[in-house]
Amino acid sequence: MTGARVAVEKRSWRRTRPFWGGLFVLLGGLEIMFTVWAPLGVVLHVGMQNFIGYLIPIVIILCGALIWFTPAQRVFYSLVAIVCGLASWLTSNMGGFIIGLLLTLTGGALAFAWTSEDPATADRATADPATADPATDGRTVEPQPVEDPPAGDTATDDLSIVTGPRHTRDSTEE
Repeated sequence: MTGARVAVEKRSWRRTRPFWGGLFVLLGGLEIMFTVWAPLGVVLHVGMQNFIGYLIPIVIILCGALIWFTPAQRVFYSLVAIVCGLASWLTSNMGGFIIGLLLTLTGGALAFAWTSEDPATADRATADPATADPATDGRTVEPQPVEDPPAGDTATDDLSIVTGPRHTRDSTEE
């Protein structure tokens, strides 16, 4: 494989998933993890908070990796990352001294909002089943305007019981 081909494949891989959202979530989790391990005298680890302080960044790091490798589940993983990032404020040294918290929240929001660039996939995802025509392969079809039936049509006169009498304008009324 040539270097140009590797670069093209890497770029196409990156464009088919929420790369930047996953990267920010992963970096936020790593930053929170390193502040938990920091040998600072002001950092206090007691009981369950010590366990949760290590568990939250591990879950955030896993969510960042899973956002990359399973982009179809990005909404769930991004929401889990955002909730864990907010929980890290209490459990992991103010969310990694705020930097990890902000990285995680930004990455989670990017991953949540990411959509595929493939127009065929986007058309199928946004197609309304009520207006979709099977002949158009799932693409939406513009609705056609409906004309009013002519007055005196026997097919619509029977509906007057349900809709009320139809008033027509005669030339003698004017």
